[in-house]
Amino acid sequence: MKGRLSSGASGGTPLEDYRYYAGGDQLCKIKANQLGLGFKSGLNEPIRDHKGLHKLKSPKGFPDNDPNSGIPLDDKNLLKNRPIWDRVVVVSAGIVANVIFAYAIIFAQVVVVGLPVQEAFPGVLVPDVKSSSAGSRDGLLPGDVILAVDGSELSSYGSDSVSKVVDVVKSNPNHSVLLRVQRGKDGFDIMITPDKSFDGTGRIGVQLSPNVRFSKVKPKNVTETFSFVGREFFGLSYNVLDSLKKTFLNFSQTASQVAGPVAIIAVGAEVAKSNADGLYQFAALLNLNLAVINLLPLPALDGGTLALILLEAVRGGRKLPLEVEQGIMSSGILLVIFLGLFLIVKDTLNLDFIREIL
Repeated sequence: MKGRLSSGASGGTPLEDYRYYAGGDQLCKIKANQLGLGFKSGLNEPIRDHKGLHKLKSPKGFPDNDPNSGIPLDDKNLLKNRPIWDRVVVVSAGIVANVIFAYAIIFAQVVVVGLPVQEAFPGVLVPDVKSSSAGSRDGLLPGDVILAVDGSELSSYGSDSVSKVVDVVKSNPNHSVLLRVQRGKDGFDIMITPDKSFDGTGRIGVQLSPNVRFSKVKPKNVTETFSFVGREFFGLSYNVLDSLKKTFLNFSQTASQVAGPVAIIAVGAEVAKSNADGLYQFAALLNLNLAVINLLPLPALDGGTLALILLEAVRGGRKLPLEVEQGIMSSGILLVIFLGLFLIVKDTLNLDFIREIL
């Protein structure tokens, strides 16, 4: 093996780096002599050398443009000189890895805790009400079910009903909103006045979720196990793709729901606190989301690299000038960095304890 192999965009996890090592060095025999594990401080030099496995002080990619690699620029085993199919395999390795891990997580869930079966009911559940909030002040309690908002019945199931309640609350700061509430077997109306948050929208300080009940079914044999896993895998995949489609088709309405790493961690913590079994589904959804987003034909993502390779194939094997490719990728990296920073700031400001301070 010659050169270095590590995924600079992988976030520095050994698993993410190894996927490129397996796809590039082991499957396609593309040159690589170092597997970089993580982002380290310092310059581009290995810290230790043990059986071809190196820790690098900074993320390092394939040695195609590394002047210190000692590999001739026309070497047929450099990534840029490999056939189009070989490069597609290597670039797709991360996407495939995320899908495989999602399937493996679902398999573990079905075997260990069983297949979650969901039964939906009308309305929106209120799992938690924060003290000193508008919801607590005006009489909402944990376990209440909101059946209607301002006379509009919440007859639909799932996240659409939750979004409807959130939209009404946000659009009525300091204005009364009539809620039809079910508490146990009793039904009654509550007039609630959302507080005005720092961004001018209304908030009532309650957690909302679809009104569903879950049960778990364990498979009886191997055939049923794979049947359950396949059903859950394709169900989650459909939800991810459907959510992405809605985001792009109604971006002006869904842009505020786009979450960054801070919000994802907060959701994971909430899932772990409420139901540890839900972490299986959360981890599977996270991997599927990463796979789908990484497949988008945008610069700095694997999908962007695949798009350039496809363009090369359409052009009869003629590549774009190196300066053009680098310009496209550099602009994409800057866009991803700014978008990431924006989402981190937005999600941090939306954390409950931050909102209470503000």
